[in-house]
Amino acid sequence: MFDRTKLGTTTMLFAGFLASGIVVSTLGAQTPTPVRSSAAASQKPAVNAEPVRYRPERFPKRAELHYAIVWGVDSLSVKYTEAGEVIRFAYRVLDPDKAKELNDKKAEPSLVDPQAGVKLSVPALEKVGQLRQSGTPTAGTSYWMAFSNRGRLVKRGDHVSVVIGTFRADGLVVD
Repeated sequence: MFDRTKLGTTTMLFAGFLASGIVVSTLGAQTPTPVRSSAAASQKPAVNAEPVRYRPERFPKRAELHYAIVWGVDSLSVKYTEAGEVIRFAYRVLDPDKAKELNDKKAEPSLVDPQAGVKLSVPALEKVGQLRQSGTPTAGTSYWMAFSNRGRLVKRGDHVSVVIGTFRADGLVVD
């Protein structure tokens, strides 16, 4: 026959085995909480892998409205191009009558950077002429001019002014 002591011991071992399996499975279902040491607690958490790029506002909306109403232009931009040797000023014409002065060949354009203490001009090449678009402006058309930045004195992020005759755009940021 059966020995009750062996049967009781076997039953108890089997019950213990089942109970440990249940405990282990519930522990595995829980998410572990990380333990931070004092050195790890003083470190800052990791930042996103992609850097955040600071994009300054070109100029206030009020100035943008001023250029549109008074001068008939918008979308003013100043870009650092050709490895910094050229600064490109661009604008879009809204009202051709108001924007005539910007395209006037007789008006000498200049780019002033007070931070660098320089005044850049549009170079005139022998066979090409001035590096700017001129002529009768057309509504909806974008125009540009290139300023020589020899010595790379004007840098990205500088606040500059563009002067063409009586037109003056202040506080433009070089992109």
